[in-house]
Amino acid sequence: MHLDSDKPPVVASYCATFLKPEMWHIYRQITGLQRVRPIVLAQKREKPDRFPFDPVYLVGKPATHFLRRFWFRQVLDEPWQISRFELEALLQILSRSNARLLHIYFGHIGVHLLPLIRSWSEPSIVSFHGADVLVDLNKPAYRQATEQMLSAVRRVLVRSESLGRALTDLGCEPGKIDIVRTGIPIQDFRFRARSVPEQGDWRLLQACRLIEKKGISTSLRAFAAFAARYPRAKFTIAGEGPLLEELRNAARQLGVEEKVIFRGLISQDELRELYFSSHIFLHPSQTGRDGNQEGVPNSMLEAMSTGLPVFATTHGGIPEAIENGRSGVLIPEGDHDALGRALLEAAEAPDFLAQLGRAGAEVVSLNFDQAVQVRRLENIYLETISRSAAG
Repeated sequence: MHLDSDKPPVVASYCATFLKPEMWHIYRQITGLQRVRPIVLAQKREKPDRFPFDPVYLVGKPATHFLRRFWFRQVLDEPWQISRFELEALLQILSRSNARLLHIYFGHIGVHLLPLIRSWSEPSIVSFHGADVLVDLNKPAYRQATEQMLSAVRRVLVRSESLGRALTDLGCEPGKIDIVRTGIPIQDFRFRARSVPEQGDWRLLQACRLIEKKGISTSLRAFAAFAARYPRAKFTIAGEGPLLEELRNAARQLGVEEKVIFRGLISQDELRELYFSSHIFLHPSQTGRDGNQEGVPNSMLEAMSTGLPVFATTHGGIPEAIENGRSGVLIPEGDHDALGRALLEAAEAPDFLAQLGRAGAEVVSLNFDQAVQVRRLENIYLETISRSAAG
C-alpha cells in the first residue's frame, strides 16, 4: 500500500484517563508523532493545561458502570468489559475520524476493550508498561481474558525485554512483540557534571509515584544509615500517591524526619532543577504484592540523562538500562542495608560517582533518545497499517 505523504494516516490512541500526572512518557510519545496523525480516545480528561492536546474524544462510563463492574468482578469474577453503548460510541468516532489503527495504552485496558478490538475492522495494538502485565493473573478468568486480548490484537509493544519475556510466558506469540523503549527528550535533560558537596551537604533524590513497587521505604532506611555519617545530608522525594502518610511516619520513626523533604507533585521544570541540584538518584524498585513490576522507570532515565548517578535494583527492566558498577549501581530488591553501604562507599569515591554519571548519560543518549524511539513506533504503525491494507 502506498501511503500519501500529504495525508498521514490517522492513529487513535486510547488512554482511559488522558492523562495522569505520572504519564509524561505517553504524552511525549503521542505528541512526538510526525508521520501519522494522532487522535486520542478517553473516558475522561485530566490536567489539560499540563497536557494540552487536540483532538481528544471522550466516551464516558455509562450510568450503570458501577453495577456492571460489580457484576463482572464480584459475581462472575471476571474482568469487566465495555458496554454496548461504549462500543458503538467508540466505533462511530473511529469511523468518522477515518482511523487506520488503534493503539491501546496498558494491557489491562486492552482486556476491557476486547469487544472493540473484535468488532473494529482495522488493526489494534496494545502496549504494556510494567504494572499491567502480571496483576490479577493468578485468577483464571483474568488470565484467560488477557490471553484472548493478546490473540486478538495485531501487535504488542513493551518497554523492556523483561516485559516481553513475561508476555511470552503468558502465551503471546513472540513474533507479535516489539520493544519500544521509553523515550527521553535528551535535549531537555542535558548532561551536567557533579562535584562532591562540601561539608557533607549531600542531596539525594527520588522522583516517582508513592506506591509500593517504587521501593521508597528501602530508600528511607538506606538514607537513615547514610545520614548517620553525613548529618547535613537531605533526601527529597518528589511525587504523590497513597503511601504518603506511611512514608512520613517511617521517616519519623527512623529519626530523619527533618532531613526528608516530601515535595509532592511538581512541574517538569521543577523536577529538572532538582536533578541538576542533586548528587545521587535513588530508585530501588521492587515487585509489589499484587505482582506489579517496573519496565524501565522514566524518572530514572531522566536523571541519568542529566549525569545524576543512579542507585537502583536488579528488578524488571532496570538492568537493561544500568550495568552495575559502570552506568549505575544495582542492589537486590528490598535490601536497604546493601543500598546504605553502596551509598556510603560511593560518597568516599568521587571519581566513581563521576564515572557513573557520564556512563549513565551515554546509555540514555544511545538507547533511550525520544526521537529515535518515536521513529521506531511510527515504523511499527505504518508497517501494521500497510499489512492490513494488503490483506
